[in-house]
Amino acid sequence: MTRVLVVWCPDWPATAVGVDAATAGAVVAKGRVEACTAAARAEGVRRGQRLRDAQRRCPDLVVRERDPDAEGRLFEPVAAAVAALTPRVEVVRPGLCAIPARGPARFHGGEEVLRILVQDAVVEAGHDCGSGVADGLFTAELAARSGQGGVVVPEGGAAAFLAPYPLSVLDRPELADLLRRLGVKTLGDFAALPSGHVAGRFGADGALAHRMARGEEPRPIAPVQGAEDLSVRTDFDPPAEQAERVVFAAKRLAGELHEGLAAGGFACVRLEIAAGFADGRVLRRLWRHDGLSALAVAERARWQLSGWQLSGQQGADPADVWGGVTWLELVPDHLVPDEGRQEGLWGRTSVTDRIARAADRIQALLGHQGITRPVLVGGRGPGEQVVRVPIGDVPPADLPEGPWPGRLTAPAPAVVPPAPPDVDLVDAAGDAVTVSARCEVSAPPAALVVRGRTAAITGWTGPWPADERWWDPGRARRRARFQVTTDDGAAYLLAVEGGRWHIEGVYD
Repeated sequence: MTRVLVVWCPDWPATAVGVDAATAGAVVAKGRVEACTAAARAEGVRRGQRLRDAQRRCPDLVVRERDPDAEGRLFEPVAAAVAALTPRVEVVRPGLCAIPARGPARFHGGEEVLRILVQDAVVEAGHDCGSGVADGLFTAELAARSGQGGVVVPEGGAAAFLAPYPLSVLDRPELADLLRRLGVKTLGDFAALPSGHVAGRFGADGALAHRMARGEEPRPIAPVQGAEDLSVRTDFDPPAEQAERVVFAAKRLAGELHEGLAAGGFACVRLEIAAGFADGRVLRRLWRHDGLSALAVAERARWQLSGWQLSGQQGADPADVWGGVTWLELVPDHLVPDEGRQEGLWGRTSVTDRIARAADRIQALLGHQGITRPVLVGGRGPGEQVVRVPIGDVPPADLPEGPWPGRLTAPAPAVVPPAPPDVDLVDAAGDAVTVSARCEVSAPPAALVVRGRTAAITGWTGPWPADERWWDPGRARRRARFQVTTDDGAAYLLAVEGGRWHIEGVYD
């Protein structure tokens, strides 16, 4: 069994957005609490809660949107502090990293000494942390979270250490709920079940969770021996002085790496990203790679460059890199046999690959925002129901969810101007039409003035009020919408906000 030391920084998503442990704060995504501080937990806030439930328990809760980029970028100094004691640092996720413990423990005089040295190094870097040593990554993480700053679990004692823990630490809510209804309440109870029966009843995922509960590795270690070198590398001549150029190259290299792995029947569970700089420095970092896409690899390369730049040149432009990057390399650090994955219904086609490569080339010329695709999202107005996402990126994780009272009904406008033009809506006397707080119209609309041209109103309906974010004075928005037709055959969606009218959409 591999001895592992884990460094765990508590509530890292909250730390990354500037919420300290003494403040009752929470980090949210899609309306649910992703992480919260100790002060918030003392008020009853928990992970997975809806934001409204968390605010009901803690009215003074400080709420921040989750920022994965900041989490990865700010964790680099922590990984660098650990790497100063031993070079083989694996970033499991931002906020959690691990190192093999046997060699460093012998060098520094024991596992407890190593644990304290690592913990002190991270604290000196400016971050609170816990550190634990145990057999396997899962047990070591729980050891880092327990006690006053973490503990060392004796070799062979993982099962006894894990036995009292609740099933919730497995991070498999559905399995934990089913086991509780069957009378299995702790990891010890779960570990006592026969392995064959667990696999037959709960499938592959249940079998992996059972291994974790018994203090074993989640999967048998099966490194591929004697495999060919599948690392991929690119050189920059002249050196890349902007991070975006390196990130594009990382994305392309990741695609080549995945093709090489697929051709050899391998899967990579740990990846090393290495970069060489013009000043001669070579900086490396290991990342857990359980099915990372090319985009995810490029994202981690961005985190590394941002973290290295911030730690090396305070006050410099975040887009700059130390003297320029001369080469970038992706090295699969741990290969295992590929057990297969489900492709799309029609599989992968060469046409799709050619389109993706062409888009990458154009994006490299025009910039990351040069090519975008529309993504339908929630919202009340037609301009809010679509966001434009750069090619290769996933939609934002913080997209708001419904329901949407006051949402515009079908049919949708055919044209939505990117900058809604101001117009004048007047009554028969030539006075501006107004809408009161009670949604009362001052007079029936008679004419619409667009860029100095007047068109008579032949039909209208409305108003439809929308009072948004009334609880937040800084972001509150109140408006009313009308649909009108004019004598020239046009149809418009109008909105009045702050006493001013503008066109939100034009109907075909």
